[in-house]
Amino acid sequence: MSIEAAILDGPLQPAPSWQVDGAGALLCFEGMVRPVEAGEPITGLSYETYDPMAERELERLAREAVERFALLAVKVEHSRGFVPSFACSFRLRIASSHRKEALAAMDWFIDRMKQAVPIWKRPIPVEQSQETAR
Repeated sequence: MSIEAAILDGPLQPAPSWQVDGAGALLCFEGMVRPVEAGEPITGLSYETYDPMAERELERLAREAVERFALLAVKVEHSRGFVPSFACSFRLRIASSHRKEALAAMDWFIDRMKQAVPIWKRPIPVEQSQETAR
């Protein structure tokens, strides 16, 4: 079993390839910043986190997912600070022996993360500069 959780500054870089012994399913979900929030165009989102609790909660949820769904590995990353539209702000990677457990774990994890992890987003309107967002 392998668990990794991280809060990283700015947009997430592309994920490197990933191999896990025994995995029949490798899932990757990437949350992208939409260019429109509540019907208004935005340049991106500014994420605020309560450190180090946010990272600790991501790790706790990953451990719970591993136990609940018999996963082989979980890697989760979330952005802090400004993330422009069309960039990745959240990535969850799950390795499992079988697809059903991996798919169920993915949905479960994201729902719990939105409820329990102290991360807040603030849309930055198009007319507001990126410097003001920080």
